[in-house]
Amino acid sequence: MNTSITVEATITASIENVWKCWTEPEHITKWNFASDDWCAPHAINDLRAGGAFSFRMEAKDGSFGFDFGGVYDEVIQHQKIAYTIGDGRKVSIDFSQLGNSCLVVETFEAESMNPVEMQQAGWQAILNNFKKHVETFR
Repeated sequence: MNTSITVEATITASIENVWKCWTEPEHITKWNFASDDWCAPHAINDLRAGGAFSFRMEAKDGSFGFDFGGVYDEVIQHQKIAYTIGDGRKVSIDFSQLGNSCLVVETFEAESMNPVEMQQAGWQAILNNFKKHVETFR
């Protein structure tokens, strides 16, 4: 059994704006990276059960990059997204409106190449970047 890791963020925005920024390619390219020296030059997203996605992440200096992709298992608008990454690991994201904020909780199965703490820090950094994008988007 794989170790599950959870990251979360409370975002000051409506669930509709959070969902839009999480799912639309023109927004995904503005936040889907862990640090300012990285970027996400393109994103393809077929948001439906059985639909595929592919998000490009790369260092701005061109030294490294990779495609992050998979297939959606479940999509419940404004509530939940679950998918299987290309390597077979499972990910689920839950969205909850809390007053004027939205809680995003992302749980993923760890891979075996990197320490759990490193994976958690990387996914949390991306989620923090997402929060920053949503809260400045409006």
